[in-house]
Amino acid sequence: MTHNGESHEGFWESFHGPNMGYIEEQYELYRENPDAVDSSLKELFDEHGAPDWVSKSKETAQPESQSTATPWDVKKLTSAMKLVEAIRRFGHMESDIYPVGRDERQTNLVNPETYGLTEADLREIPASWLWEQAPSGVQDGFEVIERLKTLYSGTITFEYDHVNQDDERAWLLNYIETARYNEGFSDKTKKGLLRRLAEVEGFEEFLQKTFVGQKRFSIEGLASMVPILDRIVKNSNEDNIEHIMMGMAHRGRLSVLAHILGKPFDKIFSEFHHSPDKELIPSEGSIGINYGWTGDVKYHLGATKDVKADDQTSGTRITLANNPSHLEFVNPVVEGLARAGQDTRSQSGYPGQDFNSALPVLIHGDASFIGEGVVAETLNFKGLSGYQTGGTLHIIANNLLGYTTNQQDGRSTRYASDLAKGFEIPIIHVNADDPVACVSAAMIAYEYRQTFHKDFLIDLVGYRRYGHNEMDEPRATQPKLYKHIDNHPTTSSAFAEKLQQEGIIGQNDLNTIQDEVMAGLRDVYENMKENDAAETESKKMPSVLSNGLDRFKTAIPLDKLEMLNKQMQKRPDGFTVFRKLERILKRRENVLEEGNKADWGTGEALTYASILYDGTPIRLTGQDTERGTFAHRHMVLHDAETGEKYSPLHGIEGSEASFDIRNSPLSEAGVLGFEYGYSVQSPETLVIWEAQFGDFANAAQVIFDQFISAARAKWGDKSNLVMLLPHGYEGQGPEHSSARLERFLQLAAENNLIVANVTSSAQFFHLIRRQAAMRGQEEARPLVLMTPKSLLRNQRVASEAKEFTEGKFEPLRRQPNLHVNNQDVKRLVIGSGKVMVDIEEEMANSDETFDWLDVLRVEQIYPFPVEKLEKELQGLPNLEEIVWVQEEPQNMGSWDFVDDYLRDLLQEGQILRYAGRPQRASPAVGEPNADKAEQRQIIQDVITPSKGGDSSERN
Repeated sequence: MTHNGESHEGFWESFHGPNMGYIEEQYELYRENPDAVDSSLKELFDEHGAPDWVSKSKETAQPESQSTATPWDVKKLTSAMKLVEAIRRFGHMESDIYPVGRDERQTNLVNPETYGLTEADLREIPASWLWEQAPSGVQDGFEVIERLKTLYSGTITFEYDHVNQDDERAWLLNYIETARYNEGFSDKTKKGLLRRLAEVEGFEEFLQKTFVGQKRFSIEGLASMVPILDRIVKNSNEDNIEHIMMGMAHRGRLSVLAHILGKPFDKIFSEFHHSPDKELIPSEGSIGINYGWTGDVKYHLGATKDVKADDQTSGTRITLANNPSHLEFVNPVVEGLARAGQDTRSQSGYPGQDFNSALPVLIHGDASFIGEGVVAETLNFKGLSGYQTGGTLHIIANNLLGYTTNQQDGRSTRYASDLAKGFEIPIIHVNADDPVACVSAAMIAYEYRQTFHKDFLIDLVGYRRYGHNEMDEPRATQPKLYKHIDNHPTTSSAFAEKLQQEGIIGQNDLNTIQDEVMAGLRDVYENMKENDAAETESKKMPSVLSNGLDRFKTAIPLDKLEMLNKQMQKRPDGFTVFRKLERILKRRENVLEEGNKADWGTGEALTYASILYDGTPIRLTGQDTERGTFAHRHMVLHDAETGEKYSPLHGIEGSEASFDIRNSPLSEAGVLGFEYGYSVQSPETLVIWEAQFGDFANAAQVIFDQFISAARAKWGDKSNLVMLLPHGYEGQGPEHSSARLERFLQLAAENNLIVANVTSSAQFFHLIRRQAAMRGQEEARPLVLMTPKSLLRNQRVASEAKEFTEGKFEPLRRQPNLHVNNQDVKRLVIGSGKVMVDIEEEMANSDETFDWLDVLRVEQIYPFPVEKLEKELQGLPNLEEIVWVQEEPQNMGSWDFVDDYLRDLLQEGQILRYAGRPQRASPAVGEPNADKAEQRQIIQDVITPSKGGDSSERN
């Protein structure tokens, strides 16, 4: 197959007359000994096989047997073909894509001399021999070369050799070489582009002069980004795409907010630190944009805007996602937003998906695109059924350096975009000083996405007019580059000069436009009101977050529970489950009968089935989640004969909600960011992410810190996301014991999270059903849940039917099977998680009566159940000590979080004591026997009457 997508037949048709005879003779030699022919011919035969006419019917007229062609004639032709192919593949290396900083030639691979060709040689070759679809005005080989160089080595250039799909490569070649992307730019369109650039640059200039020395991360040098986005919005609206989901860093964000999202200028002005002697507030007519109660800096904030034509019943909503300074981590969030906008979840089974419902657009930095690993994690979603979004449009805002780091120190590749090649994403490099080429790039990218539903990348190559921010001096670290920039005209000035040369505008037209823009901005600024308040009072969190969660009912009738359990036992006709697994699943049939109990796996299945039956969609993802890391879930079955898949949760009769369960790629930050975005965009869906082991979640720490725990306070984004983190000390070593519970408790404040560690299947049932009931409510917040490993099959966490049908979630739970006389209790042991089950088992196997001991389990650590615990303490009049017990080392786990609550509850004469592992650098020991010995010591410490360890007394 030829590189440019032409067929073998089409290739051989370029040979005529005597050349056919010569080629046939050479092919016969090649068949006998491939090394007997010239290397250039060997390459042709290796790639294209036998000449087309050799394999035709004998009745077909044959070429003359006596060839008058010479090897030199054919070698010139093959060399010219190589040159054509080289221009297509390497033309980008000598393209004019750098407005500043690079002028040198990059390659000799596109020079005729490299292939031993002269202009005269090329003139002798008909154009059609080299380029089957050459334009009518192109007559010979030399003109072919010149024409192709204008297409591949101008201010816009292309890389698509790494795309392995023939139809996509052929489409791209046709689009490029017919110059379709360069059509439709009338004089009126070009004048409109000039005005748009003047508006963008004028806005930045006004901010620079009015708010001197304040950060804004100017778009100047990349102003053509706005016309690119304009075209994407226009095309999306014409195609009735419902949502454009955008993510970007701070570079150029204010201009995008102002010119694409329509954020009012006065609102933006008011977010700057006040200008001399006054603080500005927006005018009364300004559009309000709501954020959280603590807020964020202006260049992290997002916005939404609805675009609707007069003849449209519904338009396109543009959403720019809020994001932190952590570059590129917004990428998977935006993909999750888009996927949620594409999925339809109102039927059982997997959701339906419409790629035309949402278009993701991601704007990257040149240093961060190749430097941040989350970019590769996000690109990997493009072909995965559970995560694909039908093609993302990527734009690299390429300002040639990262902060003060030059390219040679920041990446090992030629281009910032080279990472995309590994994912077969076509790439356009375009000079930001050529707005026509930039808009052309947007047209190609958009049409490719709509045609193939795959990603496309635009490398927008420009510069930054100032330093990393406007308070930074770049000339100390990039003196040579900034000499170029200081002497370089703005994009609008350069474009205006070109339009003057074309006779489209007059000499003073740009000045007139610039004066109009500045006058409009001054008018907005001068009409803003002055706020005399010296300080703005901090906002407070919504009071509803402090009201508790008791209003949500979670129990369901036994007959419904039995019906759901029965339906989950059904299989499609002819479906054969792996025999050993079928025996295990068969045990679930009678778990709700009197005297039986539902273990964790069964309780989880009943939880999801009941939520689906209530009409709430569920999305459950994670590494190996379909089966479960510990083989307890089995919510996706595989036919033992055919491999066909079936989920028992898809067979719930009467359910009108989708169950979307997926094994995720081996990624934490990318996948968790995706699920967070999905939960924000689809608040009616219960979105659950499961870590393979809890400790692996720390690879997604940025998502936890910047989005999950703080997004509502900063930006007003609500999420009901559930995170299941396997946790528990069982001798599996440092990375398979702790889910780093302490980190989530450190993040917990203002009722932003629920952090829990439950110890029964019924507790899980009620907790998750409560979480589902909160969807879309003001009380909604993420849930971080420590989940069991060895306890999954422990009967001590199994629950009877009545615990599902009559109970509710208990944040503070009494130790099962422990009966005490409150008057006799001297010690109260409080703890959470697996260690409490271990204590239960040790006490059950002991001959001790333990009449002096009471035990409580804190199942919800945050919000901490202070009132419930205080009530329990009031019923223990002779209590002498409270012991907090945990498996984790003292500097980890819950101790540092709960000790303040517990100290506040101490009465006179009572002491508080810690029982657990000492402070450690590593979460757990590596030797299983050592771990078991430590665990036994902790348990004996708390159930043995003698005191010990650290304590504090309330006097």
